[in-house]
Amino acid sequence: MRRDILLDGAVSLIEAGDVQDVSMDSVAEQAGVSRPLLYKHFANRDELLVAVYRREVALLHEELAAEVTAAGTIEEMYRTLIRGSLRVAAEKGHVFAALRSAGVWNREVRAEHESRDRATMRAFSARAARDYGLRRQGATAITSVLLGAIDSVLAQWHLRPTVENALMLEDIYMGMVAGAYASIRPLVPQPR
Repeated sequence: MRRDILLDGAVSLIEAGDVQDVSMDSVAEQAGVSRPLLYKHFANRDELLVAVYRREVALLHEELAAEVTAAGTIEEMYRTLIRGSLRVAAEKGHVFAALRSAGVWNREVRAEHESRDRATMRAFSARAARDYGLRRQGATAITSVLLGAIDSVLAQWHLRPTVENALMLEDIYMGMVAGAYASIRPLVPQPR
């Protein structure tokens, strides 16, 4: 509980300004605790910022995973994922960018990210195989391409971060999803 208060204080500071202004002193003050208490939880600023990044990513992943899991079809899963990704970019993108610029992208964080990506790939591939009767190889290939395209969608949104652009990009992405499944079905032999 206290750790979350400290992390919340750091997030508030990042949201309010420059990540370079986030110090152990400023976080202790923002959270209303003493510096020794902050140091009891985090050895230094870098460790604190990595903890902030990890927590924020884990919370968002958990939220998006629950929304995606509740979707009825593979298409709804993709729509939920792209909407959620665009929403996160609008609401928290600046926080994640600031944290990455502060050097939180270390080997452990990258490994956690890759693990989440693999879990997402497995979930989408399994659903695609089930919904379209695809073999695992075909389902994995199409899933990999479609999930990989999300980075391009987000890059286009960052060029013009408006609601209208987000809606247009969602439509384009969903057109890609529909087209991909329409084209792969005859190409991938059905299981016997």
